[in-house]
Amino acid sequence: MNTEPNDDVGRVRDVDFTIGPAEQLAVELVEVAQARTVQAIMPFEEFYREQRAPIGRALALTLRDTQLASEAVDEAMARAYQRWSRVQALDNPGGWVYRVGLNWSRSILRRAHRPAPTWVTSSSVVADVGSALDPAIDRALARLSIEQRAVVVCRLLIGYSEAQTAAALGLRPGTVKSRLARATTRLQSLLSPLDPSNKDEPR
Repeated sequence: MNTEPNDDVGRVRDVDFTIGPAEQLAVELVEVAQARTVQAIMPFEEFYREQRAPIGRALALTLRDTQLASEAVDEAMARAYQRWSRVQALDNPGGWVYRVGLNWSRSILRRAHRPAPTWVTSSSVVADVGSALDPAIDRALARLSIEQRAVVVCRLLIGYSEAQTAAALGLRPGTVKSRLARATTRLQSLLSPLDPSNKDEPR
């Protein structure tokens, strides 16, 4: 019978499993990073307070129906709350909510065959975020398709970048660019009579 000590067992016994200074530093850095990540996460309540009115305004401008926009932003916010752990990690959670609200509204309009009503400026959605648009600009926006209007609202009125607009609307950046170009050309044509420089000089 072999009574020689097992070399493998001896080697295992000789291993120092204690954490050294380098390993301890790595653990501390990970803990700090995790703490910062937790601190950086915005609670849903704060997001709701900051973003409901601007998103509602954007939907109202796009849909031209402030009542539907109010319902849409609340529906989208409810869905964001249900998925907040995922939504808050997105580059633009507000854009996600806008897109969900817009898609929900369009499905409602399709089912109800409900035409877009005349612009209403007394809605709390509009009042919450400032005064309404100039009536002439509002009428010009009404002449655009909802797809073009959505791009104009995101790019020119909310101030989203091209990439943010593409992400919010589920489009390619090139599509955003082309739709914006066509929309601004159309708006310029519709608003040109209001430009004093286009009026004939008095004789």
